[in-house]
Amino acid sequence: MSIIEQLVKDGYLKTPRIIKAFRKIKRKDFVLPQLKSEAEMNYPLTIGFGQTISQPLTVAFMFELCQPKKGNKVLDIGSGSGWTTALFAEIVGKEGKVYGIERIEELKNFGEGNTKKYDFVSSGRAVFICGDGSKGLKEHAPFDVIHVGAAAASIPRPLLKQLKVGGRLVIPVGLKSQEIVLVKKIASDRYKEERYPGFIFVPLISD
Repeated sequence: MSIIEQLVKDGYLKTPRIIKAFRKIKRKDFVLPQLKSEAEMNYPLTIGFGQTISQPLTVAFMFELCQPKKGNKVLDIGSGSGWTTALFAEIVGKEGKVYGIERIEELKNFGEGNTKKYDFVSSGRAVFICGDGSKGLKEHAPFDVIHVGAAAASIPRPLLKQLKVGGRLVIPVGLKSQEIVLVKKIASDRYKEERYPGFIFVPLISD
């Protein structure tokens, strides 16, 4: 049984459009060449520079919290290998747009190159930017979904401001003991939070 089918069976992947994207966008296309044989394993893998491609279970869990939809505009912070950016690009479709931000230029290029294996970069559906993700991407805000792939000490204020009313921010928070926080923006300055403990991420570094 593939890792994706296992995640469906175990109830981590539930939403049909998200399941379809996970089946189509292969994790093996986003790992280092020497780790391709481990791409189906349910654990993080190094992509160099002290960064990882996240565990499939964790990515599935966060995508179910994000609930991306066709036509959405998504900000993917800490795009790394490009896997999550490509998954979002598949889900949002031709009417949607995904901005992947990565602080390390070599990883931005790695993720962009991996995502070029699909038609998302050439079509302009996925755009990769080298920059400080903790500041968000003000010039392209507001976003329907903001996904953060690294742990922040606290939720960066710019990300809350750049979220659409009705939008969702999913971010790991905490430096030692970490939890994934889902923030729903219910009015221009009102938010509802849900917290899910028991995860480990690399830290979100701001310039």
